[in-house]
Amino acid sequence: MKQGSSGRAKTGKRPIGGRVPREAPAPLAQLEEIERAGGDGTLDLGRGVSLQVSSLDKVFFPDRGLTKGDVMRYYAGVAPAVLPLLKDRPLILKRFPNGITGHSFFQQNAGAHPHGVRVAAVATEDGERAMRLVGGDLATLLYTVQLGTIAVHPWQSRLPKIDYADYSTIDLDPGEAVEFPRIVELATYIEQDLTALALSAALKTSGSRGLHIVLPLPAHTSYGRSAALAEAIATHVAAKHPKLATLERRLQRRPKGTIYVDAQQNARGKSVASAYSVRERPGAPVSAPLRWTELTKSLRISDFTIETMPRRIEQLGDVWGEAMKHRNTARAIARILGDA
Repeated sequence: MKQGSSGRAKTGKRPIGGRVPREAPAPLAQLEEIERAGGDGTLDLGRGVSLQVSSLDKVFFPDRGLTKGDVMRYYAGVAPAVLPLLKDRPLILKRFPNGITGHSFFQQNAGAHPHGVRVAAVATEDGERAMRLVGGDLATLLYTVQLGTIAVHPWQSRLPKIDYADYSTIDLDPGEAVEFPRIVELATYIEQDLTALALSAALKTSGSRGLHIVLPLPAHTSYGRSAALAEAIATHVAAKHPKLATLERRLQRRPKGTIYVDAQQNARGKSVASAYSVRERPGAPVSAPLRWTELTKSLRISDFTIETMPRRIEQLGDVWGEAMKHRNTARAIARILGDA
């Protein structure tokens, strides 16, 4: 794809976000047309909600020539799968106004925002209430992309019950020298261990180099209990599989070839990239939900991108939503934590 000195891409490329038929439904066709017309325009989302978008032709992923418009179309295309995951969750933004090779910064406060974008007051750690963007609708999701956000980072709890976590996350985080098949091997052992412990979990790629294992929690589970569950599993895994797993966070102190089993992302206000989220990496990878049966030596994270994920959803449906329906019981968690 040709790129001018402004850092913007020529249009006329393949559509992102699914196939756009001749009479394409909004908003995919609108976004395509706005980008073809120069990149700036008004997106009509219906019901009196519109969104000003700009620089849709700006290149966000130089290695692939993918633009801000491509990212927007991707999210618009997979909205039926991703919006339920974000519903009522405060969002943490990491903005890349000039794409993944440019300057980035975090944003939590909602700031000034257009009509139709959801904002709510959320109690912060210091007891104050602050305005946060809250996910669950297309206007809010596309507005975050308009701001330069690429990955979607939701809280692990929902309003109004913001103090109760509804899932617990374990991140298999490899060092630079660890090959992906070793991560697959460890995840396979963890799945066997969870089954033996009468626990169920969903699986996805991190979109970077590792895997995320996510345990759906029963209603009214505190963040403290969510964190304790993840830590108990991580400790169990590291003790049982010491040649593969470690609890050592510092790279230089990890045993050679081991994978950090990170259970530290389960505090109130922390976030992990959502399933189906684009990640800020070359190639525009996506945090892709997987079936456990897909854990094979042939699995490659690079297979899951904004160009391939829409088709995968068409073929397999919402793998993540299906897995997350199977909530773990309070009894099973109590047994793991030793207070059954």
